[in-house]
Amino acid sequence: MTRFTVNNQPVQYKLDASTPLLWALRDASNLTGTKYGCGTGDCGACTVDIDGAAVRSCQVTIGAIEGSFVTTIEGLAENRAHPVQRAFLAANVGQCGYCIPGMVMAASALLRKNRNPSDEDIAAAITNLCRCGIYPRLIEAVGRAARLARGEDDNAPEEPEDQQTAVEPET
Repeated sequence: MTRFTVNNQPVQYKLDASTPLLWALRDASNLTGTKYGCGTGDCGACTVDIDGAAVRSCQVTIGAIEGSFVTTIEGLAENRAHPVQRAFLAANVGQCGYCIPGMVMAASALLRKNRNPSDEDIAAAITNLCRCGIYPRLIEAVGRAARLARGEDDNAPEEPEDQQTAVEPET
């Protein structure tokens, strides 16, 4: 049995220790925000935060992270209120959206280590692939997220309204 913490909740998986973290998260924990892209660690769609580092979850086994702290896109912030999520929404970074959770997780890990990254730092830290070609908006959004996190952005996007509260129930 493998034990670690996922999104601040202790978990124990009765899966083979060689099971990739990606499949434990998606299949056993139903945390489907972590995406399967390539299975080889190249695309970054499956990126999660493990003990403060951006890690491709398809490339790490659950046995290798015994006792670790894992954060997925679902555990990053309630209501998409994390500075990276807010900046990505404000800049319309997502097109098809498939790669975005992995990019958000890579960006949040970067900003935890470097509160004022240059464009080159951002490009070096976020090597995730995007077929839609959002890279210029990605660099801009991560820079804005850094400013938001430092409290320097006067035009901070509002925290997103929960979509379900925007709909009036029928009576």
